[in-house]
Amino acid sequence: MSMELSFKDFFVHSLRSHHCNQLTKADVGKRVTLMGWVHNRRDHGGVIFIDLRDREGLTQIVFNPEICGTSHTMAEHFRAEFVLHVEGEVSARPDYSINPNLPTGEIEVMVDTVKLLNNCNPLPFQLDEADSVSEELRLTYRYLDFRRPQMSSILQARHRVAFAVRQYLNSEGFLEVETPILTKSTPEGARDYLVPSRVNPGNFFALPQSPQIMKQLLMVGGIDKYFQICKCFRDEDLRADRQPEFTQIDMEMSYVTQEEVFRITEGVIRNAFKAGINHDLRLPFPRMTHKESMDLYGCDKPDLRFGLELFNATEILKDSNFKIFNTTLEQGGVIKGLMYPGGASFSRKDLDDLTSYVGNYGAKGLAWFKFVDGSVQSPIAKFFNEDSIAKLQSLSGAKNNDIVFMVCDTQNVVNQSLSALRNHLARIGKMIDDSVFSFLWIIDFPLFKYNDEEQRLESEHHPFTAPVVEDIDLLDSNPLAVRSSSYDLVLNGVEVGSGSIRIHNYALQKKIFELLSLDEYAINEQFGFFLDALKMGAPPHGGIAPGLDRILMLMLGLSSIRDVIAFPKTQKASCLLTKSPSAVSDRQLKELHLRITK
Repeated sequence: MSMELSFKDFFVHSLRSHHCNQLTKADVGKRVTLMGWVHNRRDHGGVIFIDLRDREGLTQIVFNPEICGTSHTMAEHFRAEFVLHVEGEVSARPDYSINPNLPTGEIEVMVDTVKLLNNCNPLPFQLDEADSVSEELRLTYRYLDFRRPQMSSILQARHRVAFAVRQYLNSEGFLEVETPILTKSTPEGARDYLVPSRVNPGNFFALPQSPQIMKQLLMVGGIDKYFQICKCFRDEDLRADRQPEFTQIDMEMSYVTQEEVFRITEGVIRNAFKAGINHDLRLPFPRMTHKESMDLYGCDKPDLRFGLELFNATEILKDSNFKIFNTTLEQGGVIKGLMYPGGASFSRKDLDDLTSYVGNYGAKGLAWFKFVDGSVQSPIAKFFNEDSIAKLQSLSGAKNNDIVFMVCDTQNVVNQSLSALRNHLARIGKMIDDSVFSFLWIIDFPLFKYNDEEQRLESEHHPFTAPVVEDIDLLDSNPLAVRSSSYDLVLNGVEVGSGSIRIHNYALQKKIFELLSLDEYAINEQFGFFLDALKMGAPPHGGIAPGLDRILMLMLGLSSIRDVIAFPKTQKASCLLTKSPSAVSDRQLKELHLRITK
């Protein structure tokens, strides 16, 4: 700067009268005070034009040397992202300079007074070019990323959604209650983040994977309806829709049925979409059993924005002369497939690429049949009689120029590979309408799954989930056949919420722990306090916890959950901005009674 400024000059001495997206032609003649960043600067023959920007938008300000005097001299030195305080009179723009794309496009402010509130070093990236720089650079300078209208609008949408959720749940009689961040480590599926205790050497707190037990204790305590927009922590491998710390809309209700949980949750989601993007959702959401979902789509979170349903061809192809199929079927395998319209145009390279693709999901091969002009094209067609192929065409619904893909393997491999193939084909075939929000409830999950490696039962969701009442008698004779009173909410093929009716009876909860191979010591050590609570008149209760981050990601059409979180972690669970996690001093380790071993 050509002029020297004292530290006192850099502070605000009066309030702004308007934000930078507020002034219109109705304000012409008013004297106003604006504050914000220099978005861009243009010098037109001595008259300097600056677009001043704040969170809300832009206003054009004008430095005319005949009006602003020494302020014009200062303006000659302003650069992008300098922070200004300006005062002046609102003026109508000449017709030729009106910008119809801006709410403030019909006016400008003729500045007579300016104060520099702060200057700005050269930027590591230009804000209007941020989409072309690496995410790593944007996360390192996340505070600059926030200044971009795109990022600011995401955080504003997040605020509107959270505010609407609170308003709706308050109207439904819920109380917002905060549960502990420092809590007890209990097995809930993922690894805990552990916090060493200084005053209790050798003992650790855990950051909550969810407030599951605490919210159930609130029901025992008579809170009746609880919610919390809370942080949860899971030390697990990351991907586009996972973060080590994430936010969920946690809810629990007493004396509740599954139907009531669905009604409340759908109200939450409806209000969130209305507040976030002014979109009206159609209620109620459709429902599908876990078995139906696995049979038709090979997974428990199907994307219903397109068809490509799976079919089971085991019965019609079991008597073929194809040795690979026969051997797999003898070992308990199945044959499932899907029909892809127009797929007869796939080249041999295309088919080889698809075979490699399903190989990533465990499939040892991908069989295919093209139906073209009344004939069948397939390298394995000779192993099947005409009647079997005709039944396959009828079962799949294949018509002229369609192709049928099939995988023969174990049930799990077949479902995983064909589910992935289904989604892949929909993407490359441009079958997905990104403007559609397809919600689905998945119900009647199995209560247990079997861990072959450890030779024991595991909970499909978590050990506090109640069995379906009609299946309780199967707990002793056939536990893997027991259905649970759990439910997942799926949006466009992504699980965005999970919940259940809980066990509120001491004896049943203890029995479930025992079926999960927990011994008496482990039960008392990990859950003794909770079991004691269930003896104290615990009411029936249930709940759900939709993921706020995932819902926002899908609502706003973004591909990464990091885009809707103010300060996210990378896929290596690190913060580029603060350079955490980081080493700590030997003194701190000594206070915590810890030693680093290499």
